[in-house]
Amino acid sequence: MVHFDFRVTHTDGGARRGIMTTPHGVVETPAFMPVGTQGAVKGVTHRDLEALGAQILLSNTYHLYLRPGDDLIARRGGLHKFIGWSKPILTDSGGYQVFSMAARRTIEEQGAHFRSHLDGSAHLLTPEKAADIQAQLGSDIAMVLDECLAHPATEEQARASMARTVRWARRGRDRFLAIRDGSARDVTATNGGQAQFGIVQGGVFPQLREESARETVAIGFEAYAIGGLSVGEPTDLMYEIVAKTTPCLPMDRPRYLMGTGTPDDLVESIARGVDLFDCVLPTRNARNGQLFTSEGRINIKNARYAEDDRPPDPECRCYTCRTCSRAYLRHLFQAGEINASTLNTLHNLNFYLDTLRRIRESVTFGRFESFRDEFRDRSWRHA
Repeated sequence: MVHFDFRVTHTDGGARRGIMTTPHGVVETPAFMPVGTQGAVKGVTHRDLEALGAQILLSNTYHLYLRPGDDLIARRGGLHKFIGWSKPILTDSGGYQVFSMAARRTIEEQGAHFRSHLDGSAHLLTPEKAADIQAQLGSDIAMVLDECLAHPATEEQARASMARTVRWARRGRDRFLAIRDGSARDVTATNGGQAQFGIVQGGVFPQLREESARETVAIGFEAYAIGGLSVGEPTDLMYEIVAKTTPCLPMDRPRYLMGTGTPDDLVESIARGVDLFDCVLPTRNARNGQLFTSEGRINIKNARYAEDDRPPDPECRCYTCRTCSRAYLRHLFQAGEINASTLNTLHNLNFYLDTLRRIRESVTFGRFESFRDEFRDRSWRHA
């Protein structure tokens, strides 16, 4: 069984290029993870994702636990076999989904009580339960359960939440290790090489982030994530917190910034030492008719594109840009055709994945800052 490993191969300023090894393959970092919440990225097939160069997917513990159930997936041989994806998978803990349902959940030291959005049934998600579910799913990377704090919050609130997240991290790690060594016999682990990431919290308070990082690293995880950002705080403040947090994390472990963000966020966070990203933005925006291009963000539903024979992005070589005009994509969107979502999603994911590919190359050849400067000058961020 191949186990988790990571090594940095190149650095350029704060930016890093690395190789992350998992039981289901290698991921070149920095990497973007398309979000397949329920075991599928909306609008596209796994074949499409492989053709685009996706190296790793993110799936959602909360949704898969409720439907079809982690027990069923374990009986089917684990998530990889169940969904037909042979490359690495990261599963989040479900914490963000639970904590976002303010009207249907209560938090206590034991865990989070919540009611299913599907049928109203009552559930309790604990750090141990999150580890159990993800062991049965068999993802390559499992996230610990953390408490996600809304923005804005006082320093006192952020400290209490951060301290609980650290306590939950210890419980989640203990359960993960019990599953790994076989002493937790009530769980069917479908991936013996699964790794577990700890999560740093602390709101927008640098001293709390540093304390959280120190205590979480002391527990000892395979790698570490920065959580609780992209929740409404100003962008410059997010960058500041990332810059304060990454130096507190081990150099020889990957750093994952959860749920972020725009292409600009990715570039700026890589400059501050981040290696992994996920976000629903490219797929969700595609379904709403917004395309990311080298010339600006395009709202394809606008009437100005009704007779525009140009490809969405003249610099892009994805299937959509090779075969479709802006006029045709607008027609599909206006007509409510399913293909509109598919073609738009293919392009947006290609934009993200190709951006990360070019960043990796720039780090290798010591040209990251030049890439970053050119990227800042692109008009798409302001269109």
